[in-house]
Amino acid sequence: MRFLTALSKTLLMCILLLSSCSSPDQSGDDASSKAPYQLMNVDPGHFHAGLVQKEMLEDVDSTVYVYAPAGPDVQDHLNRVESYNTREENPTHWNQIIYTGPDFFEKMIAEKPGNIMVVAGNNAKKTEYIKRAVEAGINVLADKPMVINSKDFDMLKESFDIAQQNNVLLYDIMTERHEITIMIQREVSQIPGLFGELETGSVEDPAITKESVHHFFKFVSGAPLKRPAWFFDVTQQGEGMVDIMTHLVDMIQWECYPEQIIDYEKDIEIQNARRWATELTPAMFKRVTYMDDYPDYLNKDIVNDSILKVYSNGEINYTLKGTHAKTSVIWNYEAPEGAKDTHYSIMRGTRANLIIRQGEKENYIATLYAEKSGNQSDAEFQTDLETAISGLQTKYAGLAVVQDGDEFRIDIPDRLKVGHEAHFTQVAKKYLNYLKEGKMPDWEVPNMLAKYYTTTKGYELSR
Repeated sequence: MRFLTALSKTLLMCILLLSSCSSPDQSGDDASSKAPYQLMNVDPGHFHAGLVQKEMLEDVDSTVYVYAPAGPDVQDHLNRVESYNTREENPTHWNQIIYTGPDFFEKMIAEKPGNIMVVAGNNAKKTEYIKRAVEAGINVLADKPMVINSKDFDMLKESFDIAQQNNVLLYDIMTERHEITIMIQREVSQIPGLFGELETGSVEDPAITKESVHHFFKFVSGAPLKRPAWFFDVTQQGEGMVDIMTHLVDMIQWECYPEQIIDYEKDIEIQNARRWATELTPAMFKRVTYMDDYPDYLNKDIVNDSILKVYSNGEINYTLKGTHAKTSVIWNYEAPEGAKDTHYSIMRGTRANLIIRQGEKENYIATLYAEKSGNQSDAEFQTDLETAISGLQTKYAGLAVVQDGDEFRIDIPDRLKVGHEAHFTQVAKKYLNYLKEGKMPDWEVPNMLAKYYTTTKGYELSR
């Protein structure tokens, strides 16, 4: 085990090779000089852990405690945060205190140098970590997913009960609520004069559809993303149906029934679900993980001697408060040149359909369209749309309506398009506001449970 202060990338790499040292002496810490909130980053194996610290956060102490097993995952995390510290424009100044050892989680629980646990990494034990943290009176900001199977769903439910009893807040990182096209789609769908009412839909023609396409090889913060080998083991990462699907289900709840409590026992019915694999060659695996060979735990997923089957793809058809919804997640190896991860969404109303596309025509930039679905004339529809967008100008200045064939495009100013990585800071700020207020909105916890019930029940049915 070892504790150290992160000074530079080179020093970090050297110190982490040391074979032994002692627990930290924090007797010199002046509690009165600390900010109200102190982060403890536990086993940060996913790059989302670093993105939480891409910017400095008001009322969050600059010293962050990292507890993790020794190895490349924690080193990649430290290097990523150090790159934020040393960048030329608006550098951060995080001071990382690191403990590595097989008892890292027990050490964190025993010492509790902070009051917020950030957990973004291997999902196999994440639900257990969450439960033990809230039992210890620690607030938790968790990357999705908080649970990857039906067996652990009850543990998550219990964790929310314990968090309430111990007066701590458990919250997951839903970045897509801050994606501007989704925000505007939600806003416009709440304007009856334009959208009408949300259709009921059917299994064959859902009222709302969300599809997300991702890629194993991509760039993050300007550099090729190195993924840990366990990311490709669905028993550790979770299948696509319980991982990325978390965002899609959350957005459907958030857009269709904003700020309404959803009771998963009454309001959700899974119609059908299916799963399928993305196949990787050894060369693909090496390019993404930098590993020459598959680890033994992936042997169960290898076919034809060398092809790795990753069940990262899935689809769920379900009803939410009687509304038919469909979510699909697809993982490809690498995006075509110029392309990137994409999102498709359609909300069908009695007067208008609201569609987000992110294809080649849109230069792979998420773009919101509106099309007529009612009996009004084209001129009436255009007037209704322009009136609706005009009413949003105070909140989102610069929105514009542009005719695009049979549809109308809602142009959004570039200054509102902050990008996926910036959304982590926005989520962190939202969570910190909840902590300052001492509570979350009444709908947040039941709707988190509803979301994870949907994904885990869909996963169960797909098998």
